[in-house]
Amino acid sequence: MISMEVVLSLLISFAISVILSPFVIPFLRKLKVGNTERTDGVQSHLKKSGTPTMGGLIILISVLVTSLLFIGRYPRIIPILFLTLGFGIIGFLDDYLKVVLRRSDGLLPKQKFLLQIVVTTIFVIYILVVDPDCLLIMLPFTGGMYFDCVWVTVPLVYLVVLGTVNGVNFTDGLDGLATGVTTMVAVFFTVVSIGTKAGIEPITAAVCGALLGFLLFNSHPAQVFMGDTGSLALGGFVAGCAYVLQIPILIPVFGFIYMIEVISVIIQVLYFKKTGGKRFFKMAPIHHHFELCGWSETQIVSAFTVITALLCVISLCGLQV
Repeated sequence: MISMEVVLSLLISFAISVILSPFVIPFLRKLKVGNTERTDGVQSHLKKSGTPTMGGLIILISVLVTSLLFIGRYPRIIPILFLTLGFGIIGFLDDYLKVVLRRSDGLLPKQKFLLQIVVTTIFVIYILVVDPDCLLIMLPFTGGMYFDCVWVTVPLVYLVVLGTVNGVNFTDGLDGLATGVTTMVAVFFTVVSIGTKAGIEPITAAVCGALLGFLLFNSHPAQVFMGDTGSLALGGFVAGCAYVLQIPILIPVFGFIYMIEVISVIIQVLYFKKTGGKRFFKMAPIHHHFELCGWSETQIVSAFTVITALLCVISLCGLQV
């Protein structure tokens, strides 16, 4: 049964997102924090140059304010909120250096990687001390069996968190793509949390509300992009929820789109180096490959979102929630 807290957190976060957007978007435009499109990429994207980015601030503020209203009664949202804000701050620093200070590369790869390791380590320490059950891994389709070996599960956290964060980051390349896909994932988390009484539904519902409000301004043609501020934060959210719900092993299923986006980039880079400049895909991440094959942005976003919704249903079947 859906509790009043779920409905309230969804509505409050949605309202904050919708109310903030008409103020934040012109402010970002005034700061000239516009997106820069690659001239060698999809040509239809050139008209997007100058569209305000860093819109992830809208999502972060909406989720933070809403979560703080429920954090006293739902302490298990603390590590998820930390991971969301931690990676969101890293994304904000990267965006700020790129679009405000005009440093084209943003954070150096080593700097970004080090900050991500620091945030993930604090998350690991917290769950080890406060909620070690988060390191139990539920095995789907087994009727409730778990994998429990800290020598494996602790190092695995780093791989899962960093992989998921970068997967969501790569998914953010089309109007409404990362927003739509992650909305489906957040709904899935909400259902699982309610069914298992995990106690994180206020933040999962808050993310749903924030993304739905943001989608009003981020759908094609987008008035604002979330930037790394939003995509890295959402990656942290997805990884954090997966661990608190004890289902990181299911990320390749419900997060298949994130995974395939990362894999497509890895394949493209390796193939390019191996063949001396040839490309496996027309362009990576893979959503750009489909664009160059003739798919429209809205077709790709719709297809990827529907695929995610179906895979979330399959994941639910595996959990028998």
